[in-house]
Amino acid sequence: MTTPLPDYFTPNSTGQLYRVPYQTRASEAKAYAAANHISPADTDQARVCLLAIDVQNTFCLPDFELFVGGRSGMGAVDDTRRLCEFIYRNLDVITEIIPTLDTHIAAQIFHPIFWIDEAGEHPAPMTLIPFEAVQQGKWRVNPAVAKSLSVQSSQSDQSTQAQTVEAFALHYAKQLSENGKYPLTIWPYHSMLGGVGHALVSAFEEACFFHNMVRRSQTRFEIKGDNPLTENYSILSPEVLTDDANQAIAQKNNRLIQHLLSFDAVIIAGQAKSHCVAWTVRDLLSEIQAVDPALAQKVYLLNDCTSPVVVPGVVDFTDSAAETYQQFAQAGMNIVQSVDTLREWPHFANLMRI
Repeated sequence: MTTPLPDYFTPNSTGQLYRVPYQTRASEAKAYAAANHISPADTDQARVCLLAIDVQNTFCLPDFELFVGGRSGMGAVDDTRRLCEFIYRNLDVITEIIPTLDTHIAAQIFHPIFWIDEAGEHPAPMTLIPFEAVQQGKWRVNPAVAKSLSVQSSQSDQSTQAQTVEAFALHYAKQLSENGKYPLTIWPYHSMLGGVGHALVSAFEEACFFHNMVRRSQTRFEIKGDNPLTENYSILSPEVLTDDANQAIAQKNNRLIQHLLSFDAVIIAGQAKSHCVAWTVRDLLSEIQAVDPALAQKVYLLNDCTSPVVVPGVVDFTDSAAETYQQFAQAGMNIVQSVDTLREWPHFANLMRI
């Protein structure tokens, strides 16, 4: 049994930018809940969370900075359409929606302005900066940017602020290498705080608001990526947590980790499959394995609502993302399709006691 798509929803809306008419949708939601006999979320006997990673204009609309086109060229647009349809068809099952918001300012370690070469030029977007390139001085911290940052390090009492940040940058690149992370990637300026690219895709925001009104369940927004000193692909943990003196510069999102583990089922979708989604799922799996590996079976990955990063002629993460998902499946997580009924999903009927 599924709930019907609301009359206002049109498939091509997921590729458009528009204002959501909140008051109108609130009135429609009240009538929709009554017509379809949908109870408030706090009456759910089994609690289901939808974790939607970075369904933002910057990643999901073709004219924006880091559109995730996948190999089809329209990946994130199609993913968002299927995700919205999934939400509407399962309004009576989804207890809470948690959208994450990649959130950036200009002077961050993965943006061009943070680095310069010997000629004083900034790296082009998509440049990879491995540990060796920092160690050899091919890329160094822009001293003008360093002055605006506050970094504690083992050298802080004997060097300028620029040298302190330089020492941290070397430590940072080394940590990425030693921990098996992607090399530091210089991304185009994207998801800029206060900009339109930072906002959720209009159709997805509308679906979240409608769910909020129908189920009386507050959408739980989670911010990530605003720390200037570290990448933050995963909503659960930044890439690097400490400086060269082992002092904390960031921390895991333990509050959200515990919240996710409290649900009977966690459904995950969003962008990009090869980066923020994969890193979030990997961190969640690590937390699950530390508690009880069997809990992995309550995690469902919407495989048709996520796409990998593909830049034609530059990088293609399709195969590596698929391999990573297979590792998740081998650990007990479920790779599913949004178009299938929930009863067809492995273990779901038992989890939901239906």
